[in-house]
Amino acid sequence: MLTDQADALRQMVTETEGRETSLTRAIAIASGKGGVGKTTLSVNLAVALSRLGRRVVLLDADLGTANADVLCRIESGPTLAHVVAGRCSIRDVLVEAPGGFRLIPGASGLASMARLAEVERRRIVEQLHDVEGDADLILIDLGAGVSPNVLSFAAASDQVLVVTTPEPTAVTDAYALIKTLSRESPELVQRLVVNMVRSESEAQKVFGRITEVADRFIGRSPSYAGHLLYDAKVAMSVMRRTPFTLERPNSGASRCVDELAVRLDRFGAESADQGFFGRFAGWLGQQACF
Repeated sequence: MLTDQADALRQMVTETEGRETSLTRAIAIASGKGGVGKTTLSVNLAVALSRLGRRVVLLDADLGTANADVLCRIESGPTLAHVVAGRCSIRDVLVEAPGGFRLIPGASGLASMARLAEVERRRIVEQLHDVEGDADLILIDLGAGVSPNVLSFAAASDQVLVVTTPEPTAVTDAYALIKTLSRESPELVQRLVVNMVRSESEAQKVFGRITEVADRFIGRSPSYAGHLLYDAKVAMSVMRRTPFTLERPNSGASRCVDELAVRLDRFGAESADQGFFGRFAGWLGQQACF
């Protein structure tokens, strides 16, 4: 079955190659555990990249517990669950979000969304292919941990931002995620973002601990993407359901997000040689070999 799906996807990629004039970059945002600010970062990074003039789509792929729409004060409507069920297309789900980006809301409270079959993940990726030409960047807010949903969407991305905090359990789980991604997708570019730090030196210490262990036991380690300073008022912005980069654009946390956005933009399309759709087909083909 996997082989048939991979062959079908590759055929669709071949048929559409002539229509693509540029490749949309996909950046997945993941974490080893919940509660590290991954979704808050995703939303505010989408705002910051939009300010740079990029056409940004944020896909809330934290399947089953999605809440990016809540952080953006977007009223309930069609979600990714409706796309998976075949009741509408991703274009029907796309909504304008504060700050100039577009959001594909995920589904919350549906256990079935957290356990998507491969054919259902394929349906999402096929639909994403329809919006690739209208976006420079697709940010993918993944769920926490190492579920099949996380691994498949990460593998289809150009790079993954692994988000952690200095908390020991968060660091341990971030390393576990890095280890799993390295095993499942050896060529995947991984970058570390350290959230809720008091200073850049604290972030660098966390980065140093993770890279030391990763180099020793995995043989490779993530690069450093950036950090976000701790700011108690970020929680207030969350309570008000407003991106803090819009509410307090000159705060330390907002400046950190702006710097991260510029850095990611400069990294460019390091591995954008197939597009999101093409990479997913390649990943699916690899899985069929096992």
